[in-house]
Amino acid sequence: MIVEIRTYTFKTGRMAEWTELYETTALACQAEHLGRCAGHYVTDVGPLNQLVHIWLYDSYEDRAKRRAAMYADPRFKAYAAKLRDGDMLLSQDSKVMVATPFFTPAAGTLGRG
Repeated sequence: MIVEIRTYTFKTGRMAEWTELYETTALACQAEHLGRCAGHYVTDVGPLNQLVHIWLYDSYEDRAKRRAAMYADPRFKAYAAKLRDGDMLLSQDSKVMVATPFFTPAAGTLGRG
């Protein structure tokens, strides 16, 4: 299993605009194509105006296949165009992470039991 952590930093005051855009144009599309969302968070303490999505994939191949299908979907293309044209983002970052040998992701447990 791999975990993708995507962090978006928005311009001050633009998060509410993005939230409405995302809920109405991208949420259903991402849920359909990407599948397993492990978290969708905004910062409360620390760097403000940030959103973090956490997605779970079986493998790099699974991630590539799912993201290609999403990018080909007209709903996501419309969302991405509005996001770019809306000039809301300052930055975005993506990390793909793998579990340590002593962590069992499916069970959420630590240890070499």
